[in-house]
Amino acid sequence: MNSSLLSFYDALVLRRPWLSLLVMALLTAAMATQLGKIKIDASADSLMLQGDPALEFYRQVTEEYATEDFLLITWQPKAPLLSPESLQPLQEMADALRVLDGVSSVTTILDVPLLESPPVTLSDMTASDPLPTLAQPGLDLDMVMREFTSSPIYADLLVSRDGQISAVQINLQRDERFQTLLQAREALRIKRSKTPLSADEAAELATVEAAFKERSAVVLERDAQLVKHVREIAAQYRDVAHLFVGGVPMIAADMVSFVASDLLVFGSAILGLMALVLAVIFRRPSWVVIPLVTCGITVTLMLGLLGALDWRMTVISSNFVAVLLIITFSIVIHLIVRYRELHALDPDGDLHERVLRSMALMAVPCFYTSITTIVAFVSLVVSGIQPVIDFGWMMTIGVCVGLLTAFIVVPCLMLVWPAGKPHPHTGAGPALTAHFARITDHYGRSILLVTVLLVILTAVGISRLQVENRFIDYFSKTTEIYQGMELLDIQLGGTIPLDIILTPPDEDAPLPGLENVAVAAAPLDADDEFADDFADDGWDDEFSDDVGFAGTEDSFKPSYWFSLAGMRELDRIHAYVDQRPETGKVLSLSTVFAVVKNLMGEDIGGVELAIVQKSFPEDMKKLMVSPYYSATTDQARLTVRVKETSKELRRDEFLRSVRKDLENSLGLAPDRVQFTGMLVLYNNVLQSLFRSQILTLGAVFAAILLMFMLLFRSVPLALITLAPNALAAGIVLGTMGLVGIPLDIMTITIAAIVVGIGVDDCIHYVHRFIVEFARDRDYRAAMYRCHNSIGRAMYYTTLTVVIGFATLTLSNFNPSIYFGLLTVLAMVAAVLGALLLLPRLIIVFQPLGPEGVKDAVSN
Repeated sequence: MNSSLLSFYDALVLRRPWLSLLVMALLTAAMATQLGKIKIDASADSLMLQGDPALEFYRQVTEEYATEDFLLITWQPKAPLLSPESLQPLQEMADALRVLDGVSSVTTILDVPLLESPPVTLSDMTASDPLPTLAQPGLDLDMVMREFTSSPIYADLLVSRDGQISAVQINLQRDERFQTLLQAREALRIKRSKTPLSADEAAELATVEAAFKERSAVVLERDAQLVKHVREIAAQYRDVAHLFVGGVPMIAADMVSFVASDLLVFGSAILGLMALVLAVIFRRPSWVVIPLVTCGITVTLMLGLLGALDWRMTVISSNFVAVLLIITFSIVIHLIVRYRELHALDPDGDLHERVLRSMALMAVPCFYTSITTIVAFVSLVVSGIQPVIDFGWMMTIGVCVGLLTAFIVVPCLMLVWPAGKPHPHTGAGPALTAHFARITDHYGRSILLVTVLLVILTAVGISRLQVENRFIDYFSKTTEIYQGMELLDIQLGGTIPLDIILTPPDEDAPLPGLENVAVAAAPLDADDEFADDFADDGWDDEFSDDVGFAGTEDSFKPSYWFSLAGMRELDRIHAYVDQRPETGKVLSLSTVFAVVKNLMGEDIGGVELAIVQKSFPEDMKKLMVSPYYSATTDQARLTVRVKETSKELRRDEFLRSVRKDLENSLGLAPDRVQFTGMLVLYNNVLQSLFRSQILTLGAVFAAILLMFMLLFRSVPLALITLAPNALAAGIVLGTMGLVGIPLDIMTITIAAIVVGIGVDDCIHYVHRFIVEFARDRDYRAAMYRCHNSIGRAMYYTTLTVVIGFATLTLSNFNPSIYFGLLTVLAMVAAVLGALLLLPRLIIVFQPLGPEGVKDAVSN
């Protein structure tokens, strides 16, 4: 450390330790008052790729088709599904759900119109009189069950094929204030992306974003409470039925609940185990209290800052607390070990000078470890996904806070809490690090051979990495959310929504396979039975007066999708999507046409199609037409539920394959097909994360290499130091590929975390090696001394963190388990690389120049 800077630091911090500690205590207390304002955001908006055109299109489609969020309850009664013992409690539960705040409607098997029990005619469907429902008495229940289990509309969606399970859909009220703010925010953001905003527009955007943020918190809390109340109501009927609650709002609420629980429960367990390990290692209360207090202050300062700024954590960025704990803990342990070394060399020396010298010796390596760690996390900022960007900035600020806190709190506590007489180094620590030194010395070729094998295995593992995201895999198989999602997936048509939006062809465009089919509506034959029915019912006059498709063009404009050509094209597309193994329930106008065909017992013609388009009453149109056709845009919509449990599902490959087949095999022009839905949006997020994180690792390592060159002033030494870091990152990613852990929105940041953790050990080791080598210019002797000094700090840090973070394997939230295991693997890979591979490479390549003529220091 520069002498003038050291003098300033001494005068400002160390000369008045009690005052420094008081200032830190007051600052920590102030930040602690903001902890209650911390929020965890698991909304879909927080996880989306901002600026993604697909996101804007998704919102347009959602608005056009008035799509509502919904919850689902699976109803599997102990009595037969259509028995009074099942239907009466089902009705009671539905009535209780309908009065909940935030519920717009509830749909059960009791509410939907029955079209085949007995079969109705097309004129019945277009009449104003309501169609029968299961709530009406006197129905043939066997016929009703056949309809529920075979109907193109109800089977696999409302009722399972085996007739044992039905779904209860709870539609949530749209928050109009939320939607208004969202639209205003997006309009201003789109304008900003095209042209600079004026001062007034920039101020308006800031106001709208703040209001949207506040409103989104209200909506999330409302949804969380609604999920809680729905579960409470469902629990009252577990004596008559097996029930599971599902739906996107429930997934979001449960993810927040699991993350918050893990932060509290396992955070406390980790700190407790770390304290126990420190007590065993150092056998002195001060060396247990000082690290825990320093880490606690750092975390409190950062969490308080997040609360004060309303800077919300997400399920992704919530890991920053654990990572910050590791990095701060590492700095503190290195400071303590260095102090203990100086204390052992001069037990009777001046306490203040010893503390000051310890800080001076560790300032440079700690500064460079922090800077290189920041470089790794800054790489997250370019991801384009807000929670990942937030995680990058949180870690960047947190590392700075941790470094400053460590260099204020640790030395001041050392000054006010004298360590007493130094303890001799005993126990497993020194023996183990010395053993590593002997392995490095005597088995150098074996180390290099193992390294080559690890590089090969790493390459194989990385080649098998999958970029995939399965929400069901986030939860243990014993949890209700997993079992509910699995049941919905297998029995009730799938989980993840995908929409396929189809635009009609140009009027003069050829229609592959449909060249001989007329697009215009075909006239009714004179002897058509259906025409006779309409004549008997007096429908013909009413149709002529109101529908007017035979009259003026202004009164009715037939759509391509309600022509014979459009119907047959939709049927082909629907059949193709439905036969894919990854898809569950598929609904579209083709489903409606199939229902009409079943009712008529024959193929339908152009007039019947026109009736479906124009003459259905509002309730039937809302059920059978509006979800799948937009009169405004003249687009058709296929709603697809993709099976989350499908082992064959590879989102990106699936979407590419479907698009390719629609264009090549079914002959659709590329501009006629658009995909949207949560499946598309999450896939875009994953692909962007993969490109920004994995493919930018080279740039991150290049930046770290430049810093190593500045620190060590040697290109060969910088390259040697980088090698174990690159290998550690590769080992973690390769292991993920070999064992089948996918890169998803929860694990994608592990690359930055591994690099951030790994550089610490290598910088500390090499910095100390340079000092030790200068004593006698003997590489092996310097290596032994480094292992028995700085090696202890690295070993203590790794051992403590590994034992603490291993507790995360007890979580029911699989991302926490993966994070714990991968963190442990990263720590072990980093310390082994620094204690085995790094010194071996230094000895082999001798980047500090040739050895001198002095006798080697005794080992």
